[in-house]
Amino acid sequence: MKKHRCSWCEGDALYEAYHDKEWGVPVYDDATLFEFLILETFQAGLSWITILRKRENFRKAFDDFNYKKIATYKQDKIDALLQDTGIIRNKLKVNATVSNAQAFIKIQEEFGSFSNYIWGFVDGKPIKNNCKTLQDIPATTEISDILSKDLKKRGFKFVGSTVVYAHMQATGMVNDHVAECYRYEEV
Repeated sequence: MKKHRCSWCEGDALYEAYHDKEWGVPVYDDATLFEFLILETFQAGLSWITILRKRENFRKAFDDFNYKKIATYKQDKIDALLQDTGIIRNKLKVNATVSNAQAFIKIQEEFGSFSNYIWGFVDGKPIKNNCKTLQDIPATTEISDILSKDLKKRGFKFVGSTVVYAHMQATGMVNDHVAECYRYEEV
């Protein structure tokens, strides 16, 4: 019997694997939270499948998303990234990745971990929505609005409420699998 999935991923093996194994699974590990944050910021204005298809290239280009290394990138590394055809070569987004890594480390210093900080916005546990269709899933929420403003205040870039809400969905802070999806009860 065919598993019922959220319709946004159906028909593409990479998308389905991402949906089945990662999307909506609670993430408390700082390294993974950073990876998703960077991928989400690059996704702004693009489709998520575009980013997924370039994910391994991003990993290579950005030193496996090692935020401590990225925070120290100098102009020569930034220039090299802007020549890398395997990633999204947006100058503002590449520069934002460096400053976001620096801001990420400051949050770790203040809260003990980025995970402590970000999960504090949902009281440490996932919000389980009960969406019947894709149309029921919001692009932003009051929490993503508040979190976005706080991240911006702390120096983050490309973290509008829509990007932040997508990050919350990807890292399981919110379960937005449609109720009929087999993953809805699993995550």
